[in-house]
Amino acid sequence: MKIVVIGAGMGGMTAAGRLARAGHSVSVYEACDTFGGKLRTEWIGKFAFDTGPSLLTLPAVYKDFFIRTGKPLGLMCEIVPVDPSFDYRFTDGTHVSFSNLSRFHTLNAIRAEYGDEAARQWDQMMRRASKMWDVSREPFVESELRSPLTLFKRRNLIRDIFIISPWTSLRKFADKYLPDRRLRYILDRYATYSGSDPRKAPAVLATIAYVEEAFGAWHIKGGLGTLATLVHQRCIDVGVTFHFNSRVAQITVEKGVASGVRLQDGTVISTDAVIANADAALIYNQLIEGEDRKLRKVRRNLMKADASLAGFTLLLGLRKDGSNPLKHHTVLFPKDYDAEFDSIFTAKTPALEPTIYICAPQDEQMVKDSSLESWSVLVNAPHHGDGGFDWSDENFSRNYANLIIDQIEARGIPVRARLESLTIRTPADLERSVLAPGGSIYGTSSNGARAAFMRAKNRSPIKNLYCVGGSSHPGGGLPLVGLSGEIVANAVESGQSA
Repeated sequence: MKIVVIGAGMGGMTAAGRLARAGHSVSVYEACDTFGGKLRTEWIGKFAFDTGPSLLTLPAVYKDFFIRTGKPLGLMCEIVPVDPSFDYRFTDGTHVSFSNLSRFHTLNAIRAEYGDEAARQWDQMMRRASKMWDVSREPFVESELRSPLTLFKRRNLIRDIFIISPWTSLRKFADKYLPDRRLRYILDRYATYSGSDPRKAPAVLATIAYVEEAFGAWHIKGGLGTLATLVHQRCIDVGVTFHFNSRVAQITVEKGVASGVRLQDGTVISTDAVIANADAALIYNQLIEGEDRKLRKVRRNLMKADASLAGFTLLLGLRKDGSNPLKHHTVLFPKDYDAEFDSIFTAKTPALEPTIYICAPQDEQMVKDSSLESWSVLVNAPHHGDGGFDWSDENFSRNYANLIIDQIEARGIPVRARLESLTIRTPADLERSVLAPGGSIYGTSSNGARAAFMRAKNRSPIKNLYCVGGSSHPGGGLPLVGLSGEIVANAVESGQSA
């Protein structure tokens, strides 16, 4: 088959590599000048920063891609465990570090800081999250989700529904299992992993906490962007052709069947299948002309879905001074987490006291000098533009950056005295760089029990058009995007229509 892939993000590249390895002729057309989508490690002067994902979970997803396309991933890069996986700090002065791949050590850390009852609460919650993962892994994560009706054919339907508790929000789930407010804050944060509000997101997102613990938190030496470089090279090795600075203006459709693409320069390319690794709203509202009943339904679902969280990022190049060295991942929780969610999701304004996530990898390959260190600082933010917040005001961004640095220093972490470089990235910047509408990191959020079914299906209602990447099933984040590449490659190979 002749296959065109729109976009060189991780979903598009993993689908392309698998299909080229299977013998198909695959071409990737990317609007930007490079590959990887949001997954990038960027050098700014003497410092390298992971400007997208800064943590790899479920590395088996990408190990499988490399094995099935010809060579093990472990031979080409160094994947190292992040231990502790996270250091959580609270405004009451307490903190707890979660150990990588060890609930035993994590529970001991909780016990030492908050007592036996808090440790029991977390253990009980994780046991339930483990059961949720066992039930949801195959139908919701690893498989193509074509219709809610397929789930009703499951043999243990009633039991599975009870375990997943689809109508329970993550917040209500936390209230039940975690009376300790600090532990509830930690669990709430897993909703933001999918750009969602824990008060609306389904309880099944607790499985992310289990996955992180069971399969580990990992860093790739040199930065997570190394993974994008290796996937790109593997695609080239198996015969994928890349065309950069080649924006697709239209997906051509003839009698309900995708027949090719038209580039912005007017070039028309005929093809047997089109794989769109772009935001679903961009695919259905801008790249496809015309309208029929099925397209109206998809567009209606996209309109109903909430935009996911965006992010306001500071890239800090610092001199080491030996004071208060940070762990690889540090999270500074605010006093009032709900106030942050109210600000972002309801008022659509940046939070005055947001949760602050600091990634300080201590990776000698990410600095030019051993006396330096690079930090990526991320706070949750409303998306840019209509229905969100206007991030185009540079003065506001500078003032907000200073507010964030003030709050970091107020928690006893020195920044300004050793600052060598500061780069600000707003949701508007992300929208421009990777064509993510509003700079929403995950496309649409998982707010509500129906959100999974509102997400774009991998098989479009247009025959021979497939959707891959974070805004389509099974969702955003490196592991899920890699799985979407596998799901779509299998769907194309099967040749079945929607």
